[in-house]
Amino acid sequence: MVTDLSEKSVIVVGAGNWGKNLVRNFHALGALQGVAETHPGLRETIATTYPDISIYADFQAAIETDIPAIVLATTAPTHYELAMAALAAGKDVFVEKPMTLRTDEARKLAEYADQQGKILMVGHLLLYQSAIAWMRDYLASGKAGQVLHVATQRLKLGKVRTEENVWWSFAPHDVSVVLDLLGNPKLTQVQAQGKAILQPKIADFVQVDLSFSTGQSAQISCSWYWPLTQRSTVVIAEKQMLVYDEVQQTVTIHNKYIDQNLQHHDQGSEVVEVANSEPLKIECQHFLECLKTRQKPRSDGWNGVAVVEILEEAQKILND
Repeated sequence: MVTDLSEKSVIVVGAGNWGKNLVRNFHALGALQGVAETHPGLRETIATTYPDISIYADFQAAIETDIPAIVLATTAPTHYELAMAALAAGKDVFVEKPMTLRTDEARKLAEYADQQGKILMVGHLLLYQSAIAWMRDYLASGKAGQVLHVATQRLKLGKVRTEENVWWSFAPHDVSVVLDLLGNPKLTQVQAQGKAILQPKIADFVQVDLSFSTGQSAQISCSWYWPLTQRSTVVIAEKQMLVYDEVQQTVTIHNKYIDQNLQHHDQGSEVVEVANSEPLKIECQHFLECLKTRQKPRSDGWNGVAVVEILEEAQKILND
């Protein structure tokens, strides 16, 4: 664990809806040197709130500095171009999800970062949620047996976007969690269905089924047009089932399974005590640690490639 993260080593590009949270966390960690923002009003707000940092009018001004790391919180269509430019300028890069909108572009970024020896990290926030980390470690212990299936739900009356559907808006986090909990197996099949209710050709509800070379499977459901707030991750394993209720912040172990003779076994359930955490703070700390130690981030560029591949394959099916 790196103890000194106080060096001002980061410029955040984009201080809008989500970028402001990254600005706040990196500033609290003492690592924020500056913010690049094209909107004059946002620049003024940031300058007033954080008078001790530099303000840049655009991305180009940020990468011309000698600050070693760039954090991109811009819109998804800009991620590839800006991340590649930052890497080419010799910067380490943190890019928000989705890493890019195309798998070939994501792969180019990951390959280029490796070639240049640069840190490339993707903002797959749920991987830094303590409950997910606990489930990952618990499954790795083997107590639950082999993981067979992971199902996620991300449903709520949420912010409806016009430039992307709910799959690209909501699912990157869940795809990253599914891959993480299954052990990052090779994808073999994608099935998808979606429904556009509010706007033509922009799906408000999407359900995707995934199959992997290991025989494992997953199902991801997401909607921003739903009356209830339901966010959960369910793991079906050989000996047990795990349920993470993201709304209640609880993890429950169900000592239940069905054996090869189709006989039910039910030995009750127990709620696990998992420390409440600030996943965004942990994510930012992890990026700073990677800058100092040069270790690969948990959500590195190749993790981003795997997520974008699934997002893109499902989108192709939704387009048909």
